[in-house]
Amino acid sequence: MQANTFYISLTPQQAIPMIDDFIQRGSITGELIDRFVADSPNGGHCVISIYEKHFWRAGNRLTLTVTIDDFYGKTRVHTVGGGGGSGIINFDWGAAESFSNSVSEVLGPYIVP
Repeated sequence: MQANTFYISLTPQQAIPMIDDFIQRGSITGELIDRFVADSPNGGHCVISIYEKHFWRAGNRLTLTVTIDDFYGKTRVHTVGGGGGSGIINFDWGAAESFSNSVSEVLGPYIVP
């Protein structure tokens, strides 16, 4: 499992289509499995998206969960890639990390401290 958290200068509504396009139609060719949207009574938004892709080097299907919220005045992105391990030691050859890092690649120009 590979997790990553960072902040961006976009709203969740701006970031989601960029991630979708990159994962589903870009070089990743993954598939959106499910999406859950929760709106706060205070106006904040939280979007949880789950993607899946077959990685040949892992010999398995991987999942990527992307959670984006703006509950604290800036947009936070949290990614978790997993499910690609195989064999006795459940090793995925870095595929989960690669899938998880794809989100920070596409949102890289918008990452803020």
